[in-house]
Amino acid sequence: MIENFFTCPYCWEQISMLIDTSVTGQNYIEDCETCCNPIQINYTTTENEIAFFEANSIEQ
Repeated sequence: MIENFFTCPYCWEQISMLIDTSVTGQNYIEDCETCCNPIQINYTTTENEIAFFEANSIEQ
């Protein structure tokens, strides 16, 4: 597991999340722990490192 920090695309708060590097990639929605808006999380890992990470707002 790697701790990854990113900025919420809604409230601009710094958010921390744990990423399981044994999973090669995931794409899912997670609510911001500060403002509760939905964030589209997309990441890939390579050799136990985060190769790509993206956190985007959801168009409503």
